[in-house]
Amino acid sequence: MNQIGTLILLLGLIIIGWDYSILYPLKLLVVFFHESSHALATLLTGGSVKELIINKDQGGHVLSQGGNRFIILSAGYIGSLLWGASIYLASVKSRYDKAIMQLLALSIIIITVVFSRSLFSWLFGLLTGGAMLLMAKYLAEYYNDFALRIIGLTSMMYAPLDIYSDTISRSYLPSDAYLLAQHTGGATLLWGGLWIIISVVVIFYCFKWSFNNPNTQ
Repeated sequence: MNQIGTLILLLGLIIIGWDYSILYPLKLLVVFFHESSHALATLLTGGSVKELIINKDQGGHVLSQGGNRFIILSAGYIGSLLWGASIYLASVKSRYDKAIMQLLALSIIIITVVFSRSLFSWLFGLLTGGAMLLMAKYLAEYYNDFALRIIGLTSMMYAPLDIYSDTISRSYLPSDAYLLAQHTGGATLLWGGLWIIISVVVIFYCFKWSFNNPNTQ
């Protein structure tokens, strides 16, 4: 199957399974990427992370001190988008899918151990990372490639949908955009709209680059 056909198939599977429990672990993983991005942005801008929490209702938060507030608040949605784009492009462009899966698994485990402060967060992070390590060890490159593409696409596609839900259709909720509007001025809709534009552009170029000499396995 060519690259476009594979992409259409995977997107179809994600869309069909979106409201079913089969995608629940992937949605939690996207929340993990979102909250991890807040935590990493805090560290990169000189702050400290007090706790990272994700919960079974596909929510979460990061408590931090110091750092650049603008970058930290912007990092959640944009970060999960970039996690997804990076994972997808790495799987498409490389033949070393098992190594990529191992690296992703170790990243999840390390972030969990360093930042998580709840039983559910610990269980999810360690079990997910452990399952990925087992996949990398025992499954062929093809299956790791398929899993990485699904993870990357889900994270990318979830980002603009999550932004729209949190900042436009329910702009009254205390989302990242709501907090950023309070911190810098402007409206929640403004930041939500800007992030959606950024996410659409990133997704467009990610797909465009993936069609340029893709990895053919």
